[in-house]
Amino acid sequence: MVKGQMKIQQTAFMLVALAIFFVLVGLFVVSFSLSSLKKSSQLAEENSALTLVTRLAETPEFSCGSTFGEKRVNCIDSDKLMVLSQNLDSYSDFWGEISGIEVVKLPFEEEIICKSSNYPNCNTFKILSQSSEGIDYSNFVSLCRRELYEGEDYAKCELAKLLVRYQNNEE
Repeated sequence: MVKGQMKIQQTAFMLVALAIFFVLVGLFVVSFSLSSLKKSSQLAEENSALTLVTRLAETPEFSCGSTFGEKRVNCIDSDKLMVLSQNLDSYSDFWGEISGIEVVKLPFEEEIICKSSNYPNCNTFKILSQSSEGIDYSNFVSLCRRELYEGEDYAKCELAKLLVRYQNNEE
């Protein structure tokens, strides 16, 4: 009778140990799945932000549109940027979560902020700079403006980087 009870106890302990083992394996699988889900969520959020940066360059407030003869993709009109940077009060709540927008001409040596007194001999347009904290996303764009050369009107385009800063809401 004692041997029978001992066998039942051994079987019970073995079943408990086996149940604990499967619970641990299940927790490992769930934690791995959740970390993978978090990574894919961050990647999707990042892709969404990069897409928004690209779409921002195509908005009427920035885009070259067809003012230079043909429709250009990822083209920003620097004359519009100058006007926009001088009239920011009208756009204070226009961009929502975005806390900073800058356009920087490349190659970048020394920061010269664009004002009406030094335009076009400058390299940084600060459109919106409410906060220095947040996450920055950027994309390369063409920065174009109208210029006259020997009486001919043409589009002078330079390489630039459009930087957009989002509020960091995770804190």
